[in-house]
Amino acid sequence: MASTKGSAGHFTILYFAAASTFTRKTTEHLPAPLRVRDLFTKLNDTYPGIKDKVLSSCAVTVNLEYVDLDDDDASGADKEIQAGDEVAIIPPVSSG
Repeated sequence: MASTKGSAGHFTILYFAAASTFTRKTTEHLPAPLRVRDLFTKLNDTYPGIKDKVLSSCAVTVNLEYVDLDDDDASGADKEIQAGDEVAIIPPVSSG
């Protein structure tokens, strides 16, 4: 079984649904610290087009807590993702 623990100084990012399809990954490790507001730009630099095609409609969690990307205080977009944190990119879920 593969470990989701990253190397020292990194955080784990989990991709679900469309985010996983776009990146062709379910998980990866990125250097920390990184402000939440900078996460989408960093991912778009690595995966051109992901910001508009996938991330613009996604929810983000840090350590299982939803982050409001429009909130400019420490609990929102200005929050820093630290080494050892787990971030999830969660596209909207449709029901039928």
